[in-house]
Amino acid sequence: MAIQTQDAPDAAYLTTLKQVQEELSKQVPLEESLNHLLKILARDMGYVRAFMVIMDPKTENLKLSLTYSPAAADEVTYSPGRGVIGRVFEAGEPIIVPRMSDDPEFLNKAFGRSKEELAKLGFICVPIINRSKIGTDIIGALSVDVPLIPMDDMRGHESFLEVVAGFIAHQVAQLQEEMAMHNHMLAQGVVTSGAEATPPSNFVAASKAMRMVLRQARQVSPSRATVLLRGESGTGKELLAEFIHSASPRADKPLIRLNCAALPSELIESELFGHQKGAFTGAFQTKRGLFEVADQGTLFLDEIGELSLDAQAKVLRAIQEKEIQRVGSEQTITVDVRLICATHQPLEELLEQGLFREDLFYRINVFPVFIPSLKERREDILPLAEHFLDDFTREYGKEVKRISTPAIELLTMYHWPGNVRELRNCVERAVLVCEEEVIRTYHLPPTLQTAESSATGTNLSFGEAVAKFEQELLVDSLKKTSGNMLQAARDLRVSYRIVNYKVKKYGIDVKRFSQHKSARRKRKTQRTE
Repeated sequence: MAIQTQDAPDAAYLTTLKQVQEELSKQVPLEESLNHLLKILARDMGYVRAFMVIMDPKTENLKLSLTYSPAAADEVTYSPGRGVIGRVFEAGEPIIVPRMSDDPEFLNKAFGRSKEELAKLGFICVPIINRSKIGTDIIGALSVDVPLIPMDDMRGHESFLEVVAGFIAHQVAQLQEEMAMHNHMLAQGVVTSGAEATPPSNFVAASKAMRMVLRQARQVSPSRATVLLRGESGTGKELLAEFIHSASPRADKPLIRLNCAALPSELIESELFGHQKGAFTGAFQTKRGLFEVADQGTLFLDEIGELSLDAQAKVLRAIQEKEIQRVGSEQTITVDVRLICATHQPLEELLEQGLFREDLFYRINVFPVFIPSLKERREDILPLAEHFLDDFTREYGKEVKRISTPAIELLTMYHWPGNVRELRNCVERAVLVCEEEVIRTYHLPPTLQTAESSATGTNLSFGEAVAKFEQELLVDSLKKTSGNMLQAARDLRVSYRIVNYKVKKYGIDVKRFSQHKSARRKRKTQRTE
């Protein structure tokens, strides 16, 4: 698309600003959202490049942080006051360079532009200013490469980019905070530098809360720090423990699991530390404990709050001294185990009641990770349901392709006391009982079928229920055809005129169905990569 000039309508700026707002409202990772925003700017406004630098709180230099275009170097930094970007950051005022080759202070550090490019491109840089109750901070700069255009047009783009910078200032400040947190953790030795681990393919994290959980898991994985996973039953603590282990230097060593609530207290110590032959009735042979089995690897203790006080004391010794004793033996055995613990119980209350050792609590609480319940992250419900749908249709050889809109409404309205585990069981049951290509409300368990949320509930009249069902059929067909109304009419065996009339009657946005398909394809691609 050509660069917008005064001859072009102002509507182009407004349309792009609307797209910027829509992009910022999406539930996707910050980096992904801002990178896509840069792509929108370049595509819609005709910029050759668009990129952001953010002030690194550790070095107080500007760092090239976001660009959808390949940079010439892996890490590019700018000093405040030096070059065009440095001057914009220091003064907090935008700068226009009509032609790059004419400005001796244009550093050309990030993209290695050729002499031909420098002679054919101009440059606009505006500050990103975060305004809050406690003050105003310049946290970075937004820059674009533009073809040579008149100065009046350059000033128009400068004003436009200042508005965009104002829109994104809060998100950029969040990104800067995350950089500061990571630098602090590096200094404390809790994490090590290096590339981010690939998220687990079966761990769906569409919500902001779960993306933060995954970020914390990535941060702590490279270290040997003890991790305490906290959250309700069924939220995915064991899956997260598997991810932390797989992204750690111990990934090629064993990950050993034990649910401390699954065994009686008299057997827990034998399971954890092993026993000698004849140590107690039934001990017919010597047995290695899980601490020995997990040597050089990771031991995951689920529901650690269920351990007896005696077992807690021995776990504490194993952590502190890196040695254990089998039940019935006085010989010590040296072990090197990375511990990941999990609980759904409020350990602080157990401390007050004298049911959990304070010294052990502080030992395992080095890096706590709180996993929110499913009702607190409803953005994850539909992606999770589609993920489980793909899994179970493949497992059971079914031809179920999607979930109907009313069924999706039921899923998202339900409070999910069993969290992700309950949702998984719900989708599995629906796939088993479904004999068509679409999961509908009547395929879901009775617990979800309430008059308040069901499309055929008793609070609807006969005409309203029929209209609701008609909408469901039409929406399902449009989803299947990616918004092609002509093909939907063929599938429903009605005329195009009727489909067009019904779409207008019910106010259905046909365009979103093509976007729905591409978004789902993207999720599938991410899971297979």
